[in-house]
Amino acid sequence: MSAPEGEGPVTVRRASTPAQAWAELAAGNDRFVNGTHSHPNQDAARRHELAGGQRPLAAFFGCADSRVAAEIIFDMGLGDLFVIRTAGHVVDTGVLGSLEFGVGVLDIPLIVILGHDSCGAVAATINAVDNGVLPSGYIRDIVERVTPSVLTAHRAGLSAPDEIEAEHVRHTIRLLVERSSLIADRIESGRLAVVGAAYNLDEGRARVVDAVGDLGPVDGGAGRRSS
Repeated sequence: MSAPEGEGPVTVRRASTPAQAWAELAAGNDRFVNGTHSHPNQDAARRHELAGGQRPLAAFFGCADSRVAAEIIFDMGLGDLFVIRTAGHVVDTGVLGSLEFGVGVLDIPLIVILGHDSCGAVAATINAVDNGVLPSGYIRDIVERVTPSVLTAHRAGLSAPDEIEAEHVRHTIRLLVERSSLIADRIESGRLAVVGAAYNLDEGRARVVDAVGDLGPVDGGAGRRSS
């Protein structure tokens, strides 16, 4: 819930279940969208508290786009989110190792895959698939990793960029669960969930595309499932 005007700042609570973690994040996104930001955990006291260790609420794997900063979008502060970002949220061994550290060592109960509209990596891949010409340099590696999502979307009759981005979020969830036995085992035991969200740059809303594991109710706010 957003803090009413005139009241104290919101307290971000360490979650013990995936559903609790998502509820905190959904409330933070509501505050961001409504312009009632609390900016929690961003003072000197928080810095001192974190010097001895971290216990993040959730892990985020999102696009490196400068407009998609998870701590701002979800109104969080220092020590609240464990964030990994690559262009087009493409998965490599460094990403998998980082997420396994968050889940296995920090005992984080929720991973959020954060995609967005107007994604440059997705747009470049759509162009490469349509024209049969790959970009040069290491951008080619990004395009090659996004290509399966574009092809899957096309086979399903999806052609709009937002539809393809949503499929890329779903594909990313599948990759994490298939490639990491640690993540798969935690989901199976009920200790972890992975949720994929699509962020609208203009509106500021992050909507659920898909989820694996027990996320709890997702009605309203950031919990709305996108079509």
